[in-house]
Amino acid sequence: MSAPQQGRIVAPDGGSVRELLRVGAPVDLGAIDPRSTPGLPSTAGRGEHRKAWAREQVALVGGELGRQQEMLFAMAKTGLDRPARRVLLVLQAMDCGGKDGTIKRVAGAMNPLGLHIRSFGPPTRQELRHDFLWRIRRELPPPGYVGMFNRSQYEDVLIARVGSLVPEATWRARYDEINSFERELTEGHLTLIKVMLHISYAEQGKRLLERLTDPRKHWKYNPSDVDSRSHWDDYQTAYAEALSRCGTDAAPWFVVPADRKWYRDWAVAHLLRETFDTLGLGYPAADFDVERERERLSAGGAGAGGTAEMNSR
Repeated sequence: MSAPQQGRIVAPDGGSVRELLRVGAPVDLGAIDPRSTPGLPSTAGRGEHRKAWAREQVALVGGELGRQQEMLFAMAKTGLDRPARRVLLVLQAMDCGGKDGTIKRVAGAMNPLGLHIRSFGPPTRQELRHDFLWRIRRELPPPGYVGMFNRSQYEDVLIARVGSLVPEATWRARYDEINSFERELTEGHLTLIKVMLHISYAEQGKRLLERLTDPRKHWKYNPSDVDSRSHWDDYQTAYAEALSRCGTDAAPWFVVPADRKWYRDWAVAHLLRETFDTLGLGYPAADFDVERERERLSAGGAGAGGTAEMNSR
């Protein structure tokens, strides 16, 4: 086994993560092993070493994500990017699938001022008075921002379907509504990255038990999670149809095997990085005379001591 690469981002094996994890139609979730690691380089090694390697890589990719995010924000702020672009990561998963953990680890290197993170639970009374996309539209990231959604419009063809919260004709019509909505977004310069974190029935059971065993995690546990777990097969069917019906060229779906948390974070970090790379981002050039501003600053009496102080900040 070759020595692990240190201090640089190692490219995935077999192509980009976007290529390896993108799903088409029809989607067969049963054919995707939740413990698999598509694209993981051979340099990752084996056993426990892979976890440490993946975490190091996520940190390195995170630094690049922070740089790309800054360019996205700067281009929007200076007006160089007209109309200004924005990026939205949508995370869907079964209970305990790792949505919160993914956001925490992948967004960790980004500037909070340029992030727009939202979570969607059961609709409020106010939200129920509107169509199901109303609350989603209200939470879209502003121009120049990176948005991250913990659950999304897809809850209305998942929970609403399995729980029989609306008639079948209603939730079936929503696939076309979602496709139309997402087409509108992408045509409006919003880049969508839709990710399903795919865990196994056994792994979900393990994580639920951990929440019951550790008092520090009791707050994460909800008795309704076990009720949902009893409908596992129904949810898998609902997910498969949602991914099949709503995966388009402009807004594809990616299925990330998520039983291994370290691989999940590595894969999603690369999905974001590879997506940023397609946007042609850059730092805006100054729209003023830089040398002239240097002269003005020096003439203002900062002096050597003042200049040194500013440079040390």
